[in-house]
Formats: sequence, structure tokens, C-alpha cells
Amino acid sequence: MLALIAGTGDLPPALVARMAVRPLVCAMAGFRPALTPDLTFRIEQLGSFLNALRDRGVTDVCMAGAVTRPAIDPAAIDDATKPLVPRIIGAVAQGDDGALRTIIAIFEEAGFAVKAAHEIAPDLLPDAGVITRQPVTMDNRQDAVTAEQAVAEMGKADMGQACVVRNARVLARERQAGTDAMLAQFAPSDDPLWGAVDGLGSVLGSAAEWLSGTEGEPIDARGAILFKAPKPGQDRRADLPVIGLQTAKAAAAAGLAGVVIEADGVMVLDIGNVVSILDQAGLFLWVRPRGGA
Repeated sequence: MLALIAGTGDLPPALVARMAVRPLVCAMAGFRPALTPDLTFRIEQLGSFLNALRDRGVTDVCMAGAVTRPAIDPAAIDDATKPLVPRIIGAVAQGDDGALRTIIAIFEEAGFAVKAAHEIAPDLLPDAGVITRQPVTMDNRQDAVTAEQAVAEMGKADMGQACVVRNARVLARERQAGTDAMLAQFAPSDDPLWGAVDGLGSVLGSAAEWLSGTEGEPIDARGAILFKAPKPGQDRRADLPVIGLQTAKAAAAAGLAGVVIEADGVMVLDIGNVVSILDQAGLFLWVRPRGGA
């Protein structure tokens, strides 16, 4: 039996829709996934949660969706979790990749096989190539080389998985707020596409100001590319990058030339509609092999 530890976002429902048998949906207390959880848990009671999974016959675990680091309440730590406390505290203090590696190791040591989302739904990883009508120019290809180097350096510092590049210059780097928040600084608030990104124009307005360091006019990113790839050496069983409809709408609203994702390294949700949005806006989607020209 598979337990799906679901965070927020569209990835957990996309996985469940592809499964012949519904998994045991679990969620960390304080997070509201799009799926109704069968079981909730606190990080301070992780040991008891592992025992509960065993009692329910769970053998495999998949972690999918966005979560933020929880605050740990020492008073809530139960006896089953006390032996794990030093590792949990160490994990929370690390970067995202280091924290996930520790959590994965805890699950594996408890006897569970940790499955990647793309193992469950391999169709979420599109084949390499340009899958939209708009072609990729030589300038776009050169910008992709710059962007790949920038994301690799960011990944070594465990700081993000995406950036925006134009004319070999990095205009923005993804931070904890995410890709769509990064793109928020480039789109005018009255852009109809921006308003269509599920309220991101208002919800992420302050995030955009924080990311750009300004509160004035949005930065001009017309002709730039959005590049997204996994961190170098990251454990791909968790936190593999994802793009979807919101990313496509935000990229179009920002006036980008296109979106470049690493082949076999970035999942695409609702790819048919993503391609349609990008085609309508005249953007490309290039699934680029690592190190590709």
C-alpha cells in the first residue's frame, strides 16, 4: 500500500488521478492539500506517524506538493519521536535538499520504500524537444547556457531551481517564495493574463516587491527566458521541479520569449493546456537535455 504525503499545489491530485488504487493520503498538520487527508500528523510526532503507517499496511511512501518548514513545539514531542529529535532539528536547520535527504532516510530506516512522483506518473516528464509552435532562437539557446550555469550555482547553495535570463544576464533568481512569485515582479498588475493566474497578482504583490527590491514599475523582462532544473545531485524522489498552468500564464504575462526546462528533471502538469497557453501567447516550451545547445 502506498501513502501519499501531500503538500499544497496541483501535483498530489494529479498523482492520485493516475493511480488505479487510491493511496492513503497523509498531510502535515497546518497544511491544506487539495485532497482530503485520511491521516494528519505533526512533525513532533513523526515516530508515531511511522508506526501508524505500518499499522495500516503501508509499504511505500511518496512525498509530493509544497510544504514549508514547521516550527517545532518541544512540548508536543511524543515518546516515539524522541529518538528522532536530533535528526529532525538538524533537518529543519538545513537547506531544502539536505532536509529532504534526512526525512527520506528516516522513512527508509523505518522500512518504507520512498517513491518519486515521476515513478508513479512518468508521463509528467515530457520528451526532449520544442513542444510548442514558437521556435527557439540562437539567442534563446545562449541564454539557456547562462541560465543552466546560474541554476547550478544556486543549487549548490540550496537556494532555488529557476531563474530568468536575457542577453546572458540573470534578471531574477528563484527564492523560497517560488517560481510564480519570482515572475510576479515582471508583469504589470493590469495585464489580463496576470489577473488570470488564480489571483497571483494580488496575493504575490508584496512578494514581488521583496524579490525585486523595488516598489515601482515592474522590471522589463520581454524576450527573456524562464529556466528551471533540479539542483545538482539532489535526491529526485522529492522536490523535483514542477511547472503548470500558473507558470505558463505568469511567463506569458511577463512577456517572456519562452520557458526552458531540463529534460527528465522537471514535471509538467496539464501539459496540453500549458502548451495551448504558450502557443496562444507566442512563447516556446523547450524540454532541453542537460548541457544541450
